[in-house]
Amino acid sequence: MRYLAGALGYGDEAEYWAACGMLHDVDFEMYPDCHLDNTPAILKEHGLSDDVVHTVMSHGYGICSDVEPVHEMEKVLFATDELTGLVWAAAKMRPSRSCTDMELSSLKKKYKDKKFAAGCSREIIAKGGEMLGWDLDKLLQTTLDAMKATEASVSEKVSAYESAV
Repeated sequence: MRYLAGALGYGDEAEYWAACGMLHDVDFEMYPDCHLDNTPAILKEHGLSDDVVHTVMSHGYGICSDVEPVHEMEKVLFATDELTGLVWAAAKMRPSRSCTDMELSSLKKKYKDKKFAAGCSREIIAKGGEMLGWDLDKLLQTTLDAMKATEASVSEKVSAYESAV
């Protein structure tokens, strides 16, 4: 989300975008069967603002939340939440186990294969693109670019976290 903020002209809001991206699934591990039901209380308990609550809630619009994405950042979060899962699954199938050498054509092939990463809803991904006014190619390429640019730092942080726990 930090990368996308900069790429889309919201560089001055990059940390906010990043924080919302990090928080969007704050309740998922604790409450996977009722995702987002407890999120407002959790975020408020930690002193987070109503706009953060709205943003986090909006990523589940139409699925497990009735909070509609309004700001471009909320639409990006909605669109990329499912899509990043699909990109990551496609990356794990590659010999490199990375998205850094993935091309749009390869990603599109995986996207079109309904059996591949079947838990990643193509309908939600397409709806997110529509909300943004982006065609599928732009959404896929923009998300892929963001993941390529941040893969090394994300992997490093995940490894550090796993070592600590």
